[in-house]
Amino acid sequence: MKLRLKILSGFMILVATLFVAGVWSMYQLTTIGASVQGILDDNYRSINASKKMIEALEREDSAVLLLLSGEWKEGREILKSAHKAFQQGYETVRGNITIAGEEEQVSRIEAAYNTYKDLWERPIVATDRESNLAWYFQEIHPAFQEVKLTVETLMAMNDKTMYQTATSLKDRAHRAAMPGIVAIVAALVFTLVFNYFVNYYVVNPILRLTEGIQKHVQTGEPLDVVIETQDELLDLKSAIQNLLTKRHKEEAQ
Repeated sequence: MKLRLKILSGFMILVATLFVAGVWSMYQLTTIGASVQGILDDNYRSINASKKMIEALEREDSAVLLLLSGEWKEGREILKSAHKAFQQGYETVRGNITIAGEEEQVSRIEAAYNTYKDLWERPIVATDRESNLAWYFQEIHPAFQEVKLTVETLMAMNDKTMYQTATSLKDRAHRAAMPGIVAIVAALVFTLVFNYFVNYYVVNPILRLTEGIQKHVQTGEPLDVVIETQDELLDLKSAIQNLLTKRHKEEAQ
């Protein structure tokens, strides 16, 4: 193999190693980023919807207290808008079931909310329920707390999943970076090996040729340098020997 091809092939191997490692690391990081982003988006959507449901529930609870105090119109308007907001949040979480156990928890929210809604849908103003705090604390408030607890449980499930996703991201990112680290180590090792062969097959023969030429100039010793490779260095040695032989012939004449 020619000297030029030897050096070129060494650099090509080094470039190929780094290129493959870089492409693999980029692919892994891109894949991780896309999958993690999807999971986080789903969890955040459910958490945000859960917060809206809790806010709607608290508004409904305030509206029930208004009804108990005889404020029928204002209480019913708040109940209507709060119920609409709760339903919007519920529809979001029902259409965004992505983790284990989430579907069952959404069903619990629906059942608990229907029980709560049945209580405040009944007439309150101008009935024996008006100003009846005992009825509120015995039936309405426990039902409200039950719905709120089921929604908070759903939110906690998504919070936990987000934390687990973030934790696993660290491990997956480490695994994705490993090919790059291996490639860097391999490149360093290959560079050392390549440097050794360049010195052995290129630099050292050139030094020996230089030393042999200097000895020939100083002492007239024949150029006796061993070149182990069949490449340009051997051609250079032959050309120098031919030049020296021609020079001796011209001097002899």
